[in-house]
Amino acid sequence: MSIKDALKLMKDEEVEYVDVRFTDPRGKLQHVTLMHTEVDEDFFDEGFMFDGSSIAGWKSIDQSDMKLIPDPASVYIDPFYAEKTMCVHCTVVEPDTGEPYARDPRGTAEKAEAYLKSSGIGDQAFFGPEAEFFLFDDVRFSVSMNKVSYEVDAIDAAWNTDTSYEMGNMGHRPGVKGGYFPVNPIDDAQDLRSEMLSTMKRMGMKVDKHHHEVASCQHELGLIFGTLTKQADDIQKYKYVIHNVAHAYGKSATFMPKPIAGDNGTGMHVNMSIWKDGKPLFAGDKYADLSQEALYFIGGILKHAKTLNAFTNPSTNSYKRLIPGFEAPVLRAYSARNRSGCVRIPWAESPKAKRVEARFPDPSANPYLAFSALLMAGLDGIKNKIDPGPSSDKDLYDLPPEELASIPTVCASLREALESLQQDHDFLLAGDVFTKDQIEGYLALKWDEVYAYEHTPHPVEYKLYYSC
Repeated sequence: MSIKDALKLMKDEEVEYVDVRFTDPRGKLQHVTLMHTEVDEDFFDEGFMFDGSSIAGWKSIDQSDMKLIPDPASVYIDPFYAEKTMCVHCTVVEPDTGEPYARDPRGTAEKAEAYLKSSGIGDQAFFGPEAEFFLFDDVRFSVSMNKVSYEVDAIDAAWNTDTSYEMGNMGHRPGVKGGYFPVNPIDDAQDLRSEMLSTMKRMGMKVDKHHHEVASCQHELGLIFGTLTKQADDIQKYKYVIHNVAHAYGKSATFMPKPIAGDNGTGMHVNMSIWKDGKPLFAGDKYADLSQEALYFIGGILKHAKTLNAFTNPSTNSYKRLIPGFEAPVLRAYSARNRSGCVRIPWAESPKAKRVEARFPDPSANPYLAFSALLMAGLDGIKNKIDPGPSSDKDLYDLPPEELASIPTVCASLREALESLQQDHDFLLAGDVFTKDQIEGYLALKWDEVYAYEHTPHPVEYKLYYSC
């Protein structure tokens, strides 16, 4: 969509407000709303000034002036506001030079796409994320110096089989690890998910399916793949729609990787492919019909997996999911169709569908940074011809201990991921896609989260140690 198209849409839809949206370093969508009278061709060309010191990890108050540059190709009509509102996603630039702001996640994604083209390896990178989420009816938590607690509940949760309800307990609900794929009434969220998907479609997003996931209260909607920056925009819209439709139904949605114990965690499998001159670069005659470039791409992902964790699994909660010995994809191995490694090659009949799937990311990630980092790791693999080694076609969950010990793993904590990012980030700096200043700012934000987590006693510790 061009600027003229965006302005025409605003006129045709009788838009009253324009919501200017951008993403902070942690991945949270932010916004400011303007009267439609403030939005014209100059607005798209010249941008909108805002205070960057209010965003954690960005400018200090003495250098707070920043500018948002709206992307007309990203506009859509918001389905939730009472007043007709058009939304537009923005990148952030320095107001005095017009240069991209190094710590802006969306700008990083745009630079990653530009770097791919300049490398000569390919001209388009396609991403297909599969982000899961949980739905609860009641969520309560407390973190204070004398109390740390949380409690979640949902009528359809496995733990409510004997709960007494005023309207009666109908008894139909998925058991622990039993949500994949019984029909209703066991799956009672069909209409809610359908409304989520239909809302996304009305917003111009390309969607294809929805279903209950394995865990109690866990769900997934399907996005059709797209180019890197656009797909990161769509993940932000995906989260926005899910949060707000759930809220309208009186439910609470969360993308926490591990919100409950004893059941499956939430992942965001990321399918990736590179094209050049209209042809799929990853299709070939090597293992699983991959090209040599695709195998090198996998080599880069496996080599830099621990650094990638800082972006693809950026919460302390991420590592409640990534625990060896369970079904989480923690082993740095690859295979066709085998879902137990951290990289999988999905079966595809057409060369155009040939792709690589990273299975370790989760939806707490900032999509712009996660997708960019994955691409940069894969490109580093291609540039330096990093051999991924032999494939692992056995069930990795069922290997004997001595064989299992020989396979390296991803990180076991956010602390380990941040230390890996500190030590191994040169591949991210290629083409100035990421910058040292950006990485240092991101690390500072994430170290604060690690310290908050590590310095707070946990209820399990009271259970284990209070009477020692």
